[in-house]
Amino acid sequence: MENNNIGSLMEVTMGKIREMVDVNTVVGEPITTPDGITVIPVSRISYAFATGGSDFRVKEKPAFGGGNGAGVKIEPIGFLVVKDGNVRMVSITPPANSTVDRVIEKAPELMDTIETFFKKRTSSEGE
Repeated sequence: MENNNIGSLMEVTMGKIREMVDVNTVVGEPITTPDGITVIPVSRISYAFATGGSDFRVKEKPAFGGGNGAGVKIEPIGFLVVKDGNVRMVSITPPANSTVDRVIEKAPELMDTIETFFKKRTSSEGE
């Protein structure tokens, strides 16, 4: 056959997935509270995709039979909270199981603590 029917089938399905899932799905619209705190929802997206088909002849006429399927899972994982110029991640997922996961989870908080320490140290030396 001249055109690629499987390719066309996949292209249409992937286009529909792109319509459903965009960057605003992963990092949501910011919500600002009256007291100046900004909350930004963050999600994790997983998807699966399968397709198959066959070219065959029916009464000497070429034909195509095919199908595909896709699944999308959108899972909220937390919120970025912006307050007084500081950003922190508030996780809503279960706690980390391994030491490496815990270190990665706590890294932003540790960086904020180190930054605050050096700012205090620099300001006290300048006095």
